[in-house]
Amino acid sequence: MPEPIEVRKVPIESVTDASGLARLIDDGVIEAARVLAVIGKTEGNGGVNDYTRILADRAFREVLADKGHPSPESVPLVWSGGTDGVLSPHATIFATTADAEPSDEPRVSVGIAMSEVILPEDIGRPAMVEKVAAGVREAMKLAGIDDPADVHYVQTKTPLLTLSTINDAKSRGKDVVIEDTGPSMDISNSTTALGIAVALGEIEMPAADQIHRDLSLYSSVASCSSGVELDRAQIVVVGNVRGIGGRYRIGHSVMKDALDADGIWEAIRSSGIELPERPHPSDLGDRLVNVFMKCEADPSGSVRGRRNIMLDDSDVHWHRQIKATVGGVAASVTGDPAVFVSVAAVHQGPSGGGPVAAIADLG
Repeated sequence: MPEPIEVRKVPIESVTDASGLARLIDDGVIEAARVLAVIGKTEGNGGVNDYTRILADRAFREVLADKGHPSPESVPLVWSGGTDGVLSPHATIFATTADAEPSDEPRVSVGIAMSEVILPEDIGRPAMVEKVAAGVREAMKLAGIDDPADVHYVQTKTPLLTLSTINDAKSRGKDVVIEDTGPSMDISNSTTALGIAVALGEIEMPAADQIHRDLSLYSSVASCSSGVELDRAQIVVVGNVRGIGGRYRIGHSVMKDALDADGIWEAIRSSGIELPERPHPSDLGDRLVNVFMKCEADPSGSVRGRRNIMLDDSDVHWHRQIKATVGGVAASVTGDPAVFVSVAAVHQGPSGGGPVAAIADLG
């Protein structure tokens, strides 16, 4: 049986601030050596050259090292860049604990894994799907989760293509799926999502020509991010296990479109928080730890029958516009703008929408 989990959200007050993590350790809330993973939002542009992710990564690893973690370099730190609109930089920290109350109710369990090295020529192709799927299965095993239905959130961070890695592939006589580094972020995310869906039995193994094209294929629990700071898939599987004990439970749902606040409320209900028929943020008290969601500009160029110009705007990239939109909707539900909203959701939830996971403190 895996160990029970402590989950806490802390603000990030500046680009290199990891004081929230340090305080949790100093106050005895968690032990540095027990930190399993960190999932957070940084304040950069969210693009290929968003180095706020690297700065945050370094700051949090330095705290772990200073506070006694035996191998801080091995801890998955998954950073999603870009806090557009009201979104606020923050980090959610997952750690094992020795102080949890026993419980036969479903409670949060976490499994982490690293995939095999994802070569630049793998990105956007079946080889990457297979490597991610194998990593997800390993993480499930470590979390003690046998039934894929008990998995409610899979957060990944994978490599994207850069000029350097494209040239590396060419030097070995290989080609890459695309030579434009910006769109490679979306392709990396979508390929990873299909790997998650395959591992959880949501879909069969896709053909090469379905990757990033067949939008009917998706995972309802995948949240995939990519960056320049790694060459493997970092995989964090979060689900529920009976008998593990602890205070926390996770649930999930999907947003059908960018305005689907009901989808967020449904994820919160799924986490075990009882709510009235027409809930309000005040009904949550301090029971909601965080919500995690993916979003995507609807490829039809409309939401609920109304035209928008996100995909035609040459001044502000649609990544930033949809992230700000969904962040505002999410913050209006939770009453807290420190919510995890990540963009590029192809194969992650229905087209134009995206998965939502919620973690509750049930005491």
